[in-house]
Amino acid sequence: MRYMMFIKHPGDYDIRDVPPALFPAMGEFIQEQIASGKFIDGAGLKPLSKATRVKLKDGKLTVSDGPFSEAKEVVGGYSLIEAASHAEAVAIATQFMELHRIHWPGFEGESEVRPLEDMQ
Repeated sequence: MRYMMFIKHPGDYDIRDVPPALFPAMGEFIQEQIASGKFIDGAGLKPLSKATRVKLKDGKLTVSDGPFSEAKEVVGGYSLIEAASHAEAVAIATQFMELHRIHWPGFEGESEVRPLEDMQ
């Protein structure tokens, strides 16, 4: 089954604030997941200053460019994975967050794991 994993944190960040040691650790982790056939796609997301929201409310569409000061949490990246079970998907997310705990001790955030709908 496919799962989407989002990494979320309480505020926007600048890529220059990420400790350099995290990048090779994540690269190694992702390469292992690719080799095992579990990692399908993923990427970090640029800051909210580069974002645009298209919103539908009360039958009206509005388009707003970031940054968005009212944001209480920010999606910082995503991964699309193939896992044999929900437990396996959660284990992968836990390993990913462990990399942040080790290489970015001040980081606070969460990884949300959600199965994709089977539309077939």
